This record gives sequence, C-alpha cells and structure tokens, in this order.
Amino acid sequence: MTFGIMRMENLFSIRSFCIRDFLRHLFFVGLVALAGACASPEKVLYLQDVDRFKQQKISEAYEVRLHKDDLLAIMVNSKNPELALPFNLPMVTYQLGTNMGATGQQRVLGYLVDSEGNIDFPILGKLHVDGLTRLQLTERIKNKLIDGDLIRDPIVTVQLLNYKISVMGEVARPGSFSISSDRVTLLEALSMAGDLTIYGKRDRVAVIRESEGKRTVLYHDLRSADIFESPCYYLQQNDIVYVEPNKAKIGQSEINQNNSVGVWLSAISVLMSVVTMIVTLK
Repeated sequence: MTFGIMRMENLFSIRSFCIRDFLRHLFFVGLVALAGACASPEKVLYLQDVDRFKQQKISEAYEVRLHKDDLLAIMVNSKNPELALPFNLPMVTYQLGTNMGATGQQRVLGYLVDSEGNIDFPILGKLHVDGLTRLQLTERIKNKLIDGDLIRDPIVTVQLLNYKISVMGEVARPGSFSISSDRVTLLEALSMAGDLTIYGKRDRVAVIRESEGKRTVLYHDLRSADIFESPCYYLQQNDIVYVEPNKAKIGQSEINQNNSVGVWLSAISVLMSVVTMIVTLK
C-alpha cells in the first residue's frame, strides 16, 4: 500500500512538472505573437512619404553596363547569311531528362568577358567591352564589320546570358533569379522573392555590390521615397539583396533555442525522477 501511494505521488509530480513546462512555453509563444500583432503601420508600410498627386522625375536613364565575367551571346545577321556565318558561334545541343525520355535542347555558346575586360571575337580579334552598354557594343561591332568591308548590312544582337540577382534574409522565397530584361529595380527583386515577411526590417534592406575589385554595402529604407535616389535602386548583375530580421524574429529564435534546451532538461529531469522512483521501490 505504501509503495502504491509513493508511485502515485511520483506520477503526480511528473505530470505537474510537464504541465508547468507546457504553460511556460505557451506563455513565451504568446508574447512573441502579441509583439508581432502590435506592430504599428509605420513600421511596415512602404513609401510613406510619397506625394500621391506629384509626378517624380526619373533622375537618370539606367542602362546595364558590361563587366568582367559577364557571359555574352552575340549574333550577327545579314541579307546574305553566308557572310554572317563566320561571326557566329555554333549552336550546341544537350540532352535533358532520362535516357528513355531525353529531349534535345539548343543553346548559343557565349563570349566570356576576361579579367582584362576583353572578348575574343571571330575575325575581329580582341574587343574591349568592359564598361560598355549593350547598344555601344552593338554599334562597335557593326562599325568594325562595315569599315573592314566584311558585311555591308550587319544586324548585331548582344544579350547577357548570366544576368542574375540574389535575394536572401527575411523574404518569402529567397534565392537567385535570372533576369531576361535589361534592368530590374530593388522593389521588383523583392517582389520576385515574394516580398518581405512580417519579420523583415523595412529600414534595413541591404544591397551588396562588387565592382572594379571593390565591395559596397548600401542600406535602404523602404518606408521612404529616398530609395528612388539610391545608386542601387536599379540593380546590376550579381547584386545581392539582404533583408535583416527584426527584434521579434531574433527573440523568437532565442525562445526556440531556449525551448530546445528546456525540452532536454525536462527529459533529463523526468528520467531522473523515474530512476529515483525505481530505486525507492527497490
């Protein structure tokens, strides 16, 4: 009878301890949820100081400029296709899928801009392209073909094959994104990543840019129209956008870490209680 009473008391103590631990975790989670719910609109709304009835002049026309390590697709066409043929890299075919259902895909080989900013173009030789826009490179190649009496009516197309940007941090879908057009803005990049989560700091959105052997980190406040004046508003190839987490997210991470430690401590405590009960019964 005495052993039965002791066993019931130990089980009651274990159950009480587990209930208290559960309530403590529930309390912390509730605090985090309350903190997120109490966020004021001034902390999350974009472009709060924009005048709705005033047109803003775009300060400069943005054009992508070619850099080292860019991969370029350059196509030359003419009324006489045979004249343009020596200036075009061949199309290559590769297989996609399994052996049973493989399909052939074609792609254009590209010109890689080397460490000195040059490409090696057929017949024309080395061309310095670093710092040029696509239109400027197009005109340069056309002029060289005409001046060299190689093609009288060249049609030249230049396209970037590796134009991508990366978005990371407190966004819905972080990752790298390929850009098919000539330009992408900071707001468009965030939209491609599914926008900021509620835990992202609207006033601490960084753009990390590497150019000419230097790395620049510029922070932006999405709540202000000043982002339109930023040199990083129009993103360049290989830019990285990083959204910092706010205090609520950091606090939640700390709570989750503490909860993990608490679970282990609870398990150890329960195990010790069971061992103690067994020893007492013996």
